[in-house]
Amino acid sequence: MLKKFYIQSYCHIKNNQLRLNGDVIFEDSKNEDLKDFLKSAYKNQNIKYPKFFKMDNLSKISFLAAEIIFKNKTLEDVNDNIGIVFSNNAASLDTDRKFQKSIDETDNFYPSPAVFVYTLPNIGIGEISIRHQLKSENAFFVFENYNASFHQNYENVLLQNNNSEAILGGWVNVDGDNYNAFVYLVSKNGVIEHTKENLLKLYKE
Repeated sequence: MLKKFYIQSYCHIKNNQLRLNGDVIFEDSKNEDLKDFLKSAYKNQNIKYPKFFKMDNLSKISFLAAEIIFKNKTLEDVNDNIGIVFSNNAASLDTDRKFQKSIDETDNFYPSPAVFVYTLPNIGIGEISIRHQLKSENAFFVFENYNASFHQNYENVLLQNNNSEAILGGWVNVDGDNYNAFVYLVSKNGVIEHTKENLLKLYKE
């Protein structure tokens, strides 16, 4: 018998806002630059993790969304058994461009290891896992658009098979000045049923 799973909480990061469960918890209309906005949001949430400033923007937006979700989670016994399933449509292109620029000029050839390490989209998952000592399933997929049906099916299978006790799922995308994060926590407890329809509805908020 298939079990039902529920969205405990969800977070949006877009349009210079942080929103938790639909409510704006931080807004900064002055900083149009994504890097400056994320730095401002990080400070507003009183997060203490200096490595944040070394991350690329995709990892920062993923990390920040996870921090907001985990700070407000109601799970009691999950510990490190939280899986992560993210997707986007730009992979790590934003950082790839920066790395390519560092090797384009033969007279100024300087391939930076600090940039190169972020030329995979799943590095953001790694940053979250290190921060919260997560040791469960994780995966990063690339789709043209947010694929709610895939997320619902994939995440439910992981939970149904007890691969994870909860899933941090969602869409985290950064491509130049365009960014959008929709991240949620799914488990056997909650109010909003984890369905394709509900995921799409929340994503579009």
